[in-house]
Order: sequence, then C-alpha cells, then structure tokens
Amino acid sequence: MMQEAVDALAQTGTGVAAARMLGIPRPTLQGRIREARRLGITPTVEEFEPEEHPGRITIKVRDGTVLVGSDAHYWPGIVSTAHRAFVHFCEKLQPAAVIMNGDMLDGSTISRHAPIGWEDRPKLVDEIEACKDRLGEIVKASLSKKTRRIWPLGNHDARFETRLATVAPEYAKVHGVHLRDSFPEWEPCWSVWINDDVVVKHRNRGGIHATHNNTLNAGKTIVTGHLHSLKVTPLTDYNGTRWGVDTGMLAQAPGKGRPTGPQFIDYTEDNPLNWRSGFAVLTFKGGRLLWPEVCHVIDERKGLVEFRGEVIEV
Repeated sequence: MMQEAVDALAQTGTGVAAARMLGIPRPTLQGRIREARRLGITPTVEEFEPEEHPGRITIKVRDGTVLVGSDAHYWPGIVSTAHRAFVHFCEKLQPAAVIMNGDMLDGSTISRHAPIGWEDRPKLVDEIEACKDRLGEIVKASLSKKTRRIWPLGNHDARFETRLATVAPEYAKVHGVHLRDSFPEWEPCWSVWINDDVVVKHRNRGGIHATHNNTLNAGKTIVTGHLHSLKVTPLTDYNGTRWGVDTGMLAQAPGKGRPTGPQFIDYTEDNPLNWRSGFAVLTFKGGRLLWPEVCHVIDERKGLVEFRGEVIEV
C-alpha cells in the first residue's frame, strides 16, 4: 500500500490527484507517504500543490505519455479514422493522461450562426449520445486506473451552456444543465498544465503562424486545437527549446478528391482547407518533454495513419 501511494504521487505530482487516483482520503495518502519515507522508500518527485486557479488542472508526469486529441465534432453515425487511431493508441500506450482538447461536441443546432441552405443537422440529444459512445470507447481503451481523463472546454462545447444561459438563465447551477453532467468520467477545465512547463488548452492565437506565436508569447510549450492544422513548431531562445503544437482534428479532414465531414461542408463552401486529421503524442522522460510527435491520417477510406515511420491500419 505504501508503494502504491508512492507510485501514485510520482505519477500525478499532487496529493489531491494521487488520492483521487487511489480512491482514498488525502490524509490516508499522506500517512502512507510519511511511513514510506521513514522506511527509506522515497517518492521520485516531491509533492507540490498547484496555485489555485479556476479552470486549471495541474498534473505531473515523470515518465510516460500524454495523448492530446481535439476537434472531433462527433457526429451521429460517423467514426473517423483519427478517432479509431486515438482509441488504438490509448490501448497500446496506456497514457498517464488522455486530454480531449476541446470541441468534442459540434452543437450544430445551438450555434449562434444562422443555418445554411436548410441543411439537415442532427438533434442535440443525438450529438450528445454520439459523444458518449465515442468517449466511452476511449475510456474503455485506457484501462489503467492511473490514466487521467481531462476535457478542456472548446468554443463549440461552450455552445451547450451558452444557449441555456441565454434563453433560460434561471436554470443556472441546476444539475444536468452543464455539459460536464453528461460526462462524469472526464475532468472539465480551461487548461491543463503538465510539469509546469507544458500548457494544453483549446485555443490561443489564430492565423497561419499560431503555433509559433503561441509558444513565443506564452513562454512555455503550448498545445492547442481549434485550427485543425496538425503541426509542431519549435522555438529556441536563451531558455532552450520549446514547442507550439496544433493537434489537428479527430474529425474527418478533406483529402484528395474527398470533402471534409458533414459538420463542415456547407460553411466551408467546398473550399481548399489547410486541415489535417490526427492527434499529438507527448512523451516525457525524467519529467522532460521530448520532441512532440503527431499521428497523421494518410488515407481516411482505407483507415491508414502514419506514426514514427510506420503505416498503421486502424
């Protein structure tokens, strides 16, 4: 039990998170850690408590991986290659954390934008059920009880509560009116801070140079979605090398002779789009982030992705 407490603290970096992982009260965890230290079993990291900050989750990863996917815009009846690959990597890597970095929900019928061409859009309840099915597959694939499952809010996700707050503000704080109430397995937030030098959030800066500008202005490695572009941009200065990472999209991106998913066809007007399907894999050794990697969909129809020089069928 002492070793389990030590391992949980090394994995998460905080007493609060370690106690939650083990399903025990925090004082119980602290007692086990003290006893372990008395016997010479020393945690590989010292416990730290993050600064209190609304909407921020702080985790510690010494040795392990973190998977970051975003912009799934889950749609009833559609399971993209990128999603299937994400599930595959959850099973294979058993990551320390799985971060769904915003816009899991599309919210097409609750958008502030007017409908285009009277398009056939799914009911909100059907979108929610699709999200439950897809996210349930990810939860099932990441079998380790140590895996954190975190969901930073995206602008499309925010449509759910924005709509209710606009038309029925009297329902504020009633259980069931928040998006998180439908997904209790996931921890909601605005941002995730890993080892205090990697920040994961749905969006920051915009434009073609967003990844460069994000890390330049943040002063930290920053991992974002929103722009669907899937790329890694290094920046080196007197502080060393850090990265701006765009996690692309878990939804279907356009390809040669193939449009993007139905979520996007009308408002993009069949224009060429600099979008790519895939996700990011963050690997930590001794608490240091190695060069961030991406898994990229190369053939949606055949279910093929590329990663570390290999082509994988999912």
